[in-house]
Amino acid sequence: MGGTPLFALNLVGWPRETLPFSMLGEVLDGAAAVASEAGCLILGGHSVDDPEPKYGLAVIGEVHPDRMMTTAAGRSGDELILTKPLGTGILTTALKQGRLDEAELAEATEVMRALNAGASRVAVAHGVRAATDVTGFGLLGHLGNILEQSGLAAEIGYQNLPVMANVVALAAEGVVPGGTRRNLLAADQVTWQDIDEAERLVCADAQTSGGLLLAVSPGAVDALMADLAEAGTFAAARIGRLVDGPPGTVDIRRRYPFAE
Repeated sequence: MGGTPLFALNLVGWPRETLPFSMLGEVLDGAAAVASEAGCLILGGHSVDDPEPKYGLAVIGEVHPDRMMTTAAGRSGDELILTKPLGTGILTTALKQGRLDEAELAEATEVMRALNAGASRVAVAHGVRAATDVTGFGLLGHLGNILEQSGLAAEIGYQNLPVMANVVALAAEGVVPGGTRRNLLAADQVTWQDIDEAERLVCADAQTSGGLLLAVSPGAVDALMADLAEAGTFAAARIGRLVDGPPGTVDIRRRYPFAE
């Protein structure tokens, strides 16, 4: 199986009287550049009329079954590795509220613009078969998918999580998107050990273009993390592991590995 993945275009809605068509050109040019970097084609599409600008892509492609990573292939003892820092939801909300300027959002912008292609190649090369991206449901929601589908529980160390600057302080001040709060309310299978409200919100933060969460065989962890660093991923953080237990449950403490 093979072939070039195809992208279908689902664009564009904004009031023509308030935003210029030159902005549309910039959006399309940027999308074309990223799709080219990803080795994809953009085909077809349509426009919509909405009060705010939108741009979306539907992904169509194929994967060889021997190279497939799914949420159902986790094994007890697998180490959990995260490849991008958390906090884009909180930081972009701060920008909307005038709490940050665009310069202060530079790190988050670079993180969101970066493809997960390098991390994916490293994961496949090291035989990773269980993985997910971390996007709108936050770390906890997407980890929960792995746990439910694989029939496992997890242990997470909060201080092992990569988190962008200012995120915890903003969360403590209530600068948090509604999706993040809903994610935390839905995290009813999480046991928190001395983790405060702001830190919990970070774990649930709704991400835009987040990283990959990889479940890695313990013997492959060191080599995989070295290759992630060489590939230039924004993070290569060993945040916890999959364990036997009630499917979907998560124990979050200060640091992983947990003290016996």
